[in-house]
Amino acid sequence: MTSAAHGLRIGARPTTPSTLHLDAVAREAERLAAAAPPISSPHVGASSELRAALAVSVDELAPALGGLSAHLFALAEPGFAEVKSAAAIVETLEARGIRSELGVFGLPTAFVAELSAASDSVSGPGPGPGPGPGPGPTVALLAEYDALPGVGHACGHNLIAAASVGAFLALAEARRQNPASVPGRVLLIGTPAEEGGNGKELLARTGAFDEVDLAVMAHPFGADLADPVFIGRRIVRIVYHGVAAHAAAAPFQGRNALDAAALNYQAVGLLRQHLPPGDRIHGVFIDGGARPNVVPERAELEYYVRSHEISTLRELSARVDDIANGIALATGTGVEVTWDPQPFSLPIRHNGPLAARWALAQAERGRRVLRAADAPGAQAASTDFGNISQRLPGIHPVIAIAPPEIALHTREFAEYAGSPASIEAVTDAAYGLAATAADVLADADLLADVRADFAAAGGPVDVERTFGAGASE
Repeated sequence: MTSAAHGLRIGARPTTPSTLHLDAVAREAERLAAAAPPISSPHVGASSELRAALAVSVDELAPALGGLSAHLFALAEPGFAEVKSAAAIVETLEARGIRSELGVFGLPTAFVAELSAASDSVSGPGPGPGPGPGPGPTVALLAEYDALPGVGHACGHNLIAAASVGAFLALAEARRQNPASVPGRVLLIGTPAEEGGNGKELLARTGAFDEVDLAVMAHPFGADLADPVFIGRRIVRIVYHGVAAHAAAAPFQGRNALDAAALNYQAVGLLRQHLPPGDRIHGVFIDGGARPNVVPERAELEYYVRSHEISTLRELSARVDDIANGIALATGTGVEVTWDPQPFSLPIRHNGPLAARWALAQAERGRRVLRAADAPGAQAASTDFGNISQRLPGIHPVIAIAPPEIALHTREFAEYAGSPASIEAVTDAAYGLAATAADVLADADLLADVRADFAAAGGPVDVERTFGAGASE
């Protein structure tokens, strides 16, 4: 008998998820935020005159930055295919007299532009940016501009690119007016394919960051946080190989790869009960056979495996490996486990002194920036900037463009990222990045503390060898 025969009619519409948990988290976040002390810094940073000049520059750039952001939003090109997006950024720089180089470090949609103590020209591609001719460190401003399939700029990368371009142009104008005010070297590096391609890791492996002292960027979000949590992520593909047979006439002659995959999915689900808070495993079936009357001889799953620390990500990977191999033994199937078919993302390591300077710059723009510890429930995702932050000091703060309940990678967030009102966040972020870069270029004590903070956190990580030769250990 059918469900309809019993009067039960479900229909295609799913139930609506409850907001009770989010509501409770929001109340707790408001309570903690009200009690949180302001973020402070013991350092002087750049002069008040330079900071004022940077603020004027980014505000004057607002129409151009808004136009660039809107153009990138409309293009919505996916990772490694950001041809028009990268070209639009390069053209924006050239219109302001800044030369850049497109198609660097082996990626056609990557670019680099440079402000050195000698000129406002690009150094050109090579094994890695060379040391600047003047004193001071090298600061890299990173730009993202790839979009998501189906939902476009639902992560707001159009705003990221516009903000980093704005910061770079503001620093260029400051140097034009007074070359001594911005010592050292500033790079603007266009980093393709953050969404699913880990472009920054590919750039790092070809030397893009070899001579960079610190890297900064800002991401749109539903809150203003100096040190948001971004966790590590690996991808694993698991293929079970069985033996095909007629599912009715001779099922006993088969080895069912789909059964193995289904058991794997269940076992991983049971593992979730025992994960540390914040760890995540989520996956999909890629292949499960072709016809019901044939015992499936191949089935494939893909999981994202995430954790807050490198060590726990390594441990969790080993447990997923054990599940895959144990089920193959139990079902008489063969199994292939492939880790990291594209580069993995490591957790972000935020630099405390740099994060404090960002918070102070945002306070000048009327924004109150919190630490992640004072903002419970903030959504934890993953980013390839984590790999850069494990190699050298950096920050990846988030800036509010939407209410906190609006999640990234949704059509609702895309509406905010494409709204004309988002230009305020672009100019605020551009100022914050420019001021933070100017601070560290001008203040030797701040630079020393930045380096000391990074060393205290463990120093540079050999990222490429984190998990051995492409498999869990």
